[in-house]
Amino acid sequence: MLNFKFSIPTEVFFGKGQLKVVAEQVRRHGGTRALICYGSGRVKQQGIYDAVCAKLAEKGISFCELGGIEPNPRIKSVRDGVKIVKSHDIDFIIAIGGGSVIDCAKGIAVGARYDGDPWDLYLRKGEVTGALPLGVVLTLAATGSEMNGTSVVSNLETKQKLPIRMPFLKPRFSVLDPVYTYTVPPRHTAAGTVDIMSHVYEQYFSTVSGTFVQDRLAEALLKTCVAYGPVALREPENYEARANLLWAGTLALNELLTYGKTGDWGTHMIEHALSAHYDVTHGVGLAILFPAWMEFTLEKQTCDKFHALAVNLWGVAAGADRMAVAREGIARTRAFFSSLGMPTQLREVGVPEEALPAIAKTTVEFGEVGVYRKLDEKMVLEILKRAY
Repeated sequence: MLNFKFSIPTEVFFGKGQLKVVAEQVRRHGGTRALICYGSGRVKQQGIYDAVCAKLAEKGISFCELGGIEPNPRIKSVRDGVKIVKSHDIDFIIAIGGGSVIDCAKGIAVGARYDGDPWDLYLRKGEVTGALPLGVVLTLAATGSEMNGTSVVSNLETKQKLPIRMPFLKPRFSVLDPVYTYTVPPRHTAAGTVDIMSHVYEQYFSTVSGTFVQDRLAEALLKTCVAYGPVALREPENYEARANLLWAGTLALNELLTYGKTGDWGTHMIEHALSAHYDVTHGVGLAILFPAWMEFTLEKQTCDKFHALAVNLWGVAAGADRMAVAREGIARTRAFFSSLGMPTQLREVGVPEEALPAIAKTTVEFGEVGVYRKLDEKMVLEILKRAY
């Protein structure tokens, strides 16, 4: 296990009725003029937006809004938000929604402290040392952006989807009320479950040894998704299922599983390139790509983690043929994603076969990706072909 520093500064308010804390938390962190970011009209239909506005007004906090933030958020929305922040002297950002809204809000928060185009930051050309404070009201179990310092944004003009990671982008507080996830459509519930599992997989497949605690925590979160993902699809207002998925999504990507080890993230980089070219829903792309990555990566020297996953998550009997056990675990992963209604091939989401080389090239434009198995352009292309 590697040395590490434990620090998860985001304050989480979990459970029913926690929206009441939003205004006092904004005030606590120095906010007097807020920008409220949201995506679809669901947050207004549910009354979440109006409730937040009412709480802010009670505390004398002025506010304006940026709505219509897209899935796979666009750099244009970040730019629009930065303009609002600078023209209205905003000092606090509130994100109401899922990972896309939160990622966009983070881009706005850091872009507001930067004099150039915020896209520079995603290209690693600009430099900043801080961001506006951010608070979150979460409405979707998926990305874990509500408790980490990562923002992923797409640029349709350049066909890029790139991340930035900065410790000061971690939200100051996040409200997690499982009731707000009741109206999430089935497809997004399924894609969110896949997204959570994929985040765990990326940290589970590590070259660092001696991480028994982290690996067992990872398996517990995976088992939570396997247990409650199907329940949430069958019974969308099952509080127990929604609560467990929501908390699993947060724990999957708040750095807890990565302390003392390194993750892989190669599959995520392939998916980022895929959705930059074809705007595929993130969890959908991961459902297609992860089993293909697993099949490509499984070799005698990488077998141990795949074998452990098959036995500990899927209950495959540990036999003398460890490779066979590992392959069965991969097959069950694909079958579970399919049982949630997720596609299993790229052709099912409208990706033409002739586009695969361009996606592979975009994946490695900044160099090889992955750690558990380092991937160059040729290897990424092979994974894409397996997923096709």
